[in-house]
Amino acid sequence: MDLKDIISISGKSGLFSVVGKSKNNVIVESVIDKKRFPIFNSNKISALSDISIYTYEEEVLLSDIYRKIFESNDGKKTISHQEDIKKLQKKLEELVPNYDKEQVYNSDIKKLFQWYNILHDTKKLKLKINEEDDDKTKSEDKPKKKEIKSKPKSTKQTPKIKSNQVAKKVQRTQKKSG
Repeated sequence: MDLKDIISISGKSGLFSVVGKSKNNVIVESVIDKKRFPIFNSNKISALSDISIYTYEEEVLLSDIYRKIFESNDGKKTISHQEDIKKLQKKLEELVPNYDKEQVYNSDIKKLFQWYNILHDTKKLKLKINEEDDDKTKSEDKPKKKEIKSKPKSTKQTPKIKSNQVAKKVQRTQKKSG
């Protein structure tokens, strides 16, 4: 999953994408209603690509969890975040069986499913193909071509000197200002 440029802002519901940056603020756009507004340094911003879920062994990136949800639901929406918390916990346990129940709060679980459905509705879920798989498919699909490398043409004009000629140095004289 590619969650680049998708952020969450503390105190504001929904998800946002970064549109522009200036010296004092960042311009964001709501992924739901496309309204733009500035956010400042005082706002707490979390990039979805940096968020992970605690497990007992290691942390699992949110993008990996969203990939599992996408694959288990055949690319369709998942359970609503307004369902009973027990159902949400059970669904998360199916996806990440060893998530840390003490550090992952109920509100975190609700946000996880809410954000997935928002991204699904706005068609912001972008699957990243593994680079190894991508290279294999490219090499199988296209026949191999010989690459001919040509020297880049320079825009500078250099004088052509034959081997029996000697390059002359041009000396410039400076005029004295009086």
